Amino acid sequence: MTGVNRWTGREIFLLRTAMRKNQRDFAAMVPVSQRQLTTWEGRGETITPFPGTQEALDTLLARAAPVVQQRFAQFLTERAAVEHDERAEELLRSDPRTVKHPMDGKVMVLVAEGIYLSGPANTPTWLDGFRIDVYPTTNLDYARFVHATRHRPPRHWPNGRCPDDLFDHPVVWVTWHDATAYSRWCGKQLPTAQQWEKAARGSKGRTFPWGDEPTAAKCNVGEAEIGRTTPVSRYRSGASVYGVFDLCGNTWEWCSTEEETGRYELKGSAFTSPFERAAPSLRNAANAAMKDNDTSFRCVSPP
Repeated sequence: MTGVNRWTGREIFLLRTAMRKNQRDFAAMVPVSQRQLTTWEGRGETITPFPGTQEALDTLLARAAPVVQQRFAQFLTERAAVEHDERAEELLRSDPRTVKHPMDGKVMVLVAEGIYLSGPANTPTWLDGFRIDVYPTTNLDYARFVHATRHRPPRHWPNGRCPDDLFDHPVVWVTWHDATAYSRWCGKQLPTAQQWEKAARGSKGRTFPWGDEPTAAKCNVGEAEIGRTTPVSRYRSGASVYGVFDLCGNTWEWCSTEEETGRYELKGSAFTSPFERAAPSLRNAANAAMKDNDTSFRCVSPP
């Protein structure tokens, strides 16, 4: 069953639609007044009911028939897909640095050439310019690759098919070799550890993508207690100065930098990590054959 982390007027409307109830009947089931329900639905995501009502809605969803739960899940994913596309298009319109890659269609942003402060010691380091995916590679992105190449699907896909409720989450259970195969298919590369870090910290050596304040609420790390991946566009306030999302938390990301033979750097921390591991300057590495439920990737290309 698809759960709801936080009910707003939008989710309430979608549940009522999935249950195929009119406002009067649905309001009686919550229970609230029909006028209150109309206000919630009219205000959409700007309204959050009180905790007691949130619990009542949780119960209503849990007790709904499986077909209702399935419809509700479908409505949620369809709505999220539209919003994801709207955010991407908004980014393209408002930021001249962004382009859509011609092969996999992902939004990429330009990181200009120049010096940036690298590593825990903030060592001045020159990098040529490059473009990097604004979002990590999602299950939906990876599904297109699997369909086109017959590459093996990740282990968490039922019957080898991308789950509807995870299409906008970063793909996981992928090895470095899987990530490299995807990048080659779409004519890109995995970022070097330095490219990844500059995209996260900017040229002036921010401690975190959003600045120097240690704000765990801006990313999906262990302290959030979500316990799973989240949609790649969820943490807007955690984006870097270049507008790149999920560079802290959610999933570790493979890089092309080889630490030693057969071991490659990972960046970013994950939903399984404590916040103290989220600083983009920190290093981590793993065997190229490693795959886990908290490891993903994104790609870069020349400018």
